[in-house]
Amino acid sequence: MTTPRRAWTMLALGVAAQAAGTLVVSAPALLIPHLVAQGMPLASAGLFAAAPTIGLVLTLIAWGAVTDRVGERVVIAGGLALTTVTVVAAWLSAGNPVLLGVAFLAAGMTSASTNAASGRVVVGWFPKERRGLAMGIRQMSQPLGVTLAAVTVPQLTEGSGIRAALVLPFVLSAVLTVLCAAGIVDPPRPARTAPAPGAASTTAANPYRSSGFLWRVHAVSVLLVVPQFTLSTYGLVWLVGLGWSTPAAGLLVGVSQFVGAVGRILVGAWSDRARSRVGPLRVVAVSAAAVMGVMALVDVSHWAAAAVFLLVATSVTVADNGLAYTSVAEAAGPSWSGRALGTQNTGQFLAASAVGPGVGALVGTLGFAASFGLVAVLPLLALPLVPRTDRSHD
Repeated sequence: MTTPRRAWTMLALGVAAQAAGTLVVSAPALLIPHLVAQGMPLASAGLFAAAPTIGLVLTLIAWGAVTDRVGERVVIAGGLALTTVTVVAAWLSAGNPVLLGVAFLAAGMTSASTNAASGRVVVGWFPKERRGLAMGIRQMSQPLGVTLAAVTVPQLTEGSGIRAALVLPFVLSAVLTVLCAAGIVDPPRPARTAPAPGAASTTAANPYRSSGFLWRVHAVSVLLVVPQFTLSTYGLVWLVGLGWSTPAAGLLVGVSQFVGAVGRILVGAWSDRARSRVGPLRVVAVSAAAVMGVMALVDVSHWAAAAVFLLVATSVTVADNGLAYTSVAEAAGPSWSGRALGTQNTGQFLAASAVGPGVGALVGTLGFAASFGLVAVLPLLALPLVPRTDRSHD
């Protein structure tokens, strides 16, 4: 089956929209050194960094349900417009940490619109045998957004203050609001036909009631997202503690996120060739446990090659997202994919919200080595939960 040319345009817009939203919600974590230098405790700074993630959790399923009902274009463009407004509010609140945190909370609530909706665009426009690759490209949006934040926010904040760091998020959100409103076309969907008398409707059947597959993938993703957010939230702080300057550490975090984005594409293409999402997912879980264990050893030994290990660990710990995301969309089907993807992201961001204050408290009490070692246990707990076979509506 050939891939429609329009599908690649939709993918490009979906990636850009999600990257812009990720840039906005990633900024607070990269403000941690600045906030700590101004006297804020690390655990409190971690809670501040979690504000956008909490906002995402509050609204992801709702945005998914709206997407199922009204389509992708309205949700993506409308959500980006609201995100632009929240960035303006953050700019105005830059001198007040409490108001700034509230603004970032609102930014998370509005940027959640792009998560489920952009995933639906990919699933809707690409045939099954290309979805792993396409979703791997789509999943580049998260590390690309973090990369943009990592190479701009620390440097601009250190040189010119928080307001300067918010200019790029504002510009990208505003521009992509216009581009997505003009360019996104909702994918074709199967017609909803009325069931025969006495027969149950299969089109809109709740996939959560037919098996435990989706619940298991959600649980696996919750466990695997903790190592990912541990590194994206505290990788910068860890490097600074090893003697790196803040700008250099921010640049390395950005590079590692970009390498991770490329890795997502390769893993997605691998799943297409293997004709399986859950098989590669199992391999990624084992690898994530291994690299977090190595990170603990690196911290204890203070190896000079810390940058290399952080780059590898970041690449491995982000590799599961596209696999799980594609698997959820395929298992849920077109009538439920928005809500299922919203549920998928809700579980992940609930865990991610706990990483900021939780891992911050662990690091403050036990240090980075023990904290990395404890985080390494979670992918091992995910292994028995990975389903043995895939499920798909096509």
